[in-house]
Amino acid sequence: MKIFIVLCWLLFAHSGFAVVEYHDFKQPEQEQDYQNLISELRCLVCQNQTIADSNADLAKDLRRQVYEMLQQGRSKQQIVDFMTQRYGDFVLYKPAFTLKTGLLWLGPALFLAIGLTTVALVIVRRKKAPAKPALSRDQQTRLRALFEEGDED
Repeated sequence: MKIFIVLCWLLFAHSGFAVVEYHDFKQPEQEQDYQNLISELRCLVCQNQTIADSNADLAKDLRRQVYEMLQQGRSKQQIVDFMTQRYGDFVLYKPAFTLKTGLLWLGPALFLAIGLTTVALVIVRRKKAPAKPALSRDQQTRLRALFEEGDED
């Protein structure tokens, strides 16, 4: 029983170390902007999470920086521009369509089109290929004789 209690304590003990970030906002619009921004910015360490979802130290710093910029009166666009200037388009979880990111947006459709075209060309070529000529009676007789000769060995 003591082992069970110790195991349960160890299992749930890690949640006691979780830190909840609290930020005081002057206006509800600022809080909404903050939530939107941290959901739109990518964690550069985790790469598959927003900074809202990540517990990496860099994500914490970026959340703090977004909060401070909002408190200074900067707009959402100014904050996004600052982050992209500093970290590149990769910091945006959903990057805008630009010449630089065009291949990322159009690449899958381009590869799909190339694949479908290739399949269509292969099918058309197979249909146009001449049918293999059938063996004449003499050739069939010779072939049977060769097979029978091979079976006797």
